[in-house]
Amino acid sequence: MEHLEHYVPWIMIDLIMTKFFILLVFIIFTVVLGLVNPSLAALPAVTDKDVESNDALLSLYNQWLALHKPHDIKDKPYHLGGGSLQRFHIFKENALYIHAGNKRGNVTYRLGLNKFADLSNDEFREMYTQSSSYKFLMMRQEGGSSSGDIHRKQKNSFVYEKVSTEAYLPKSVDWRKKGAVTRVKNQGLCGSCWAFSTIAAVEGINQIKTGDLVPLSEQQLVDCDPRNGGCNGGFMDEAFQFIVENGGISSETLYPYSGFDNHCDPAKRDMKMVVIDGYEDVPKNNEEALINAVSHQPVSVAIDAGSMDFMFYQEGLFTGSCGTFLNHGVTVVGYGETKEQNQYWIVKNSWGTDWGEEGYIRMKRRSELDPKEGLCGINTYASYPLKTSPNPPSPILYQQLLPRRNSPQFHSS
Repeated sequence: MEHLEHYVPWIMIDLIMTKFFILLVFIIFTVVLGLVNPSLAALPAVTDKDVESNDALLSLYNQWLALHKPHDIKDKPYHLGGGSLQRFHIFKENALYIHAGNKRGNVTYRLGLNKFADLSNDEFREMYTQSSSYKFLMMRQEGGSSSGDIHRKQKNSFVYEKVSTEAYLPKSVDWRKKGAVTRVKNQGLCGSCWAFSTIAAVEGINQIKTGDLVPLSEQQLVDCDPRNGGCNGGFMDEAFQFIVENGGISSETLYPYSGFDNHCDPAKRDMKMVVIDGYEDVPKNNEEALINAVSHQPVSVAIDAGSMDFMFYQEGLFTGSCGTFLNHGVTVVGYGETKEQNQYWIVKNSWGTDWGEEGYIRMKRRSELDPKEGLCGINTYASYPLKTSPNPPSPILYQQLLPRRNSPQFHSS
């Protein structure tokens, strides 16, 4: 008995530690599942029961807050006072819109209560699109000059012009499967979509030409590109031009993203990982030309991303109503066709993996609504980087961070 009494405290400690370890493993497993597949952590569809009363909507709002803004709930149900009442009313209207939208017949996509659900559409446009830059963009498209013209291959040239007649275009292309697309990133509240669109296109052509998929620095463009406006918006052509004139772009590891306008760091700016030799614009409002370009590399495009349906897109083939008020930069990383023979673009966004199909949207091609401009104006303003030169030797610091391996030889064809 004396021996047993001696061991009882240690047995209790053992049991406590075992329970703690099991709980810790469960928490880690849950978090990992959420990271690998964010949809597992998403709210289910808005049901009839969710919208049958104000109390039901408030309960739904509490569920949404627990997922997206747990600090607002604390340890008790959300109380509606002050500005919180306004947020709830906005959420309620959005939930009703999503519920009604998902009940429509012959719709090939679904809407969801994502992280934007307590924002009005006006707030969303102000925070996550570049509506104020539209007039300048139209001036550029109508002939406004850019100092970047000297670094195009030729003025108004298009290297993929004769692709469709010279070679067979594949029925589908997905540059993600070919290893030319990095993970989905998140611009946050910084209006830097133009930088993310630019970088995704440069990451793509660099991998295609060298075999190395290197995450590159959006923050360097935000901080150092004098022609663009940092977190206040910008244009992909100007960003390509900056990379050319700077002699390259740094890696994300060496110049990480902060989501704010900062002073340009010259030391980080000069640690160049990838170079490009210029850029070209895809002929305006020409879907065949855009297909030709995307069949060879990821392409930067501007779209109208301000509609309610785009805001709450969750999954499926997007055919929603949207205009051609170009206010958001994204990257086309492929195209495909559904079993119903509906053709679509594969578009990489920069709103994180908890929007859309883990950060992507499939947008219908050959839209009947906008035959020339394409759905949401996707055919209007597209461009891609050119690369024939090899990259400079990697900075010593970055070489130490990379795993040792044999890289394919650079090829310019």
